[in-house]
Amino acid sequence: MRRSLIRSVVFILLPLLGLALLTSALIGAGPGREAGPAGAPVPTAAQRIATFAGGCFWSVQKAFDGVAGVVSTTVGYAGGTQANPTYDQVGRGRTGHAESVQVIYDPARISYERLLDIYWHHIDPLTLNAAFCDHGVQYRSIIFYGDAKERELAEASKHELDQSHRFATPIVTAIQPATRFYPAEEYHQQYYKKNPASYERYRIGCGRDERIRELWGESQVSGVGSQELRVGSQESGVGR
Repeated sequence: MRRSLIRSVVFILLPLLGLALLTSALIGAGPGREAGPAGAPVPTAAQRIATFAGGCFWSVQKAFDGVAGVVSTTVGYAGGTQANPTYDQVGRGRTGHAESVQVIYDPARISYERLLDIYWHHIDPLTLNAAFCDHGVQYRSIIFYGDAKERELAEASKHELDQSHRFATPIVTAIQPATRFYPAEEYHQQYYKKNPASYERYRIGCGRDERIRELWGESQVSGVGSQELRVGSQESGVGR
């Protein structure tokens, strides 16, 4: 992902191996800046859309891909004011957008609550305007709700997680109305599949796995929410 001056300072403190891996990943990411935006799938009448921002959209997309009931995922930009933003523009942190993932899902097969549980376990909900090694407002965590019911469920899950006292500090993830979603350039769609070696270098260099384990433990199953949530998380391996 785009690296800011702040992140460069952070990386100096990383192990030399991680820094070398991350630098290599950035070189592989360059061509995406010249590609046009991808098209976004359109849900059927029986399907619904959920939108989440949680840092690097490559990683958030990977968290939802392959989950039973998830029909498609698209990475892009949401939460800002500038129309038709590009990756470079968003990366400068001046458009107000956050790197986001739009999830089309079948509510007959997976609940919104379950999507929330997957989301929580693949982000850092405690750090404001940052995610792992990525710093800036474009990496803030947001749950975009589409209606009153989604807002209610999102706020309830956040409150329950806060009240569980799992963390020493409050959750800073925002819950706000859905805005227009702009698909990112085609190069960034399914990046972890198209460029697996580059993505792994980025993920390792960013210290993502270590922070996830610190926050959620090895199982990455929260036990927060309904019985459906707990059982479903265990059966489908949410914490991949």
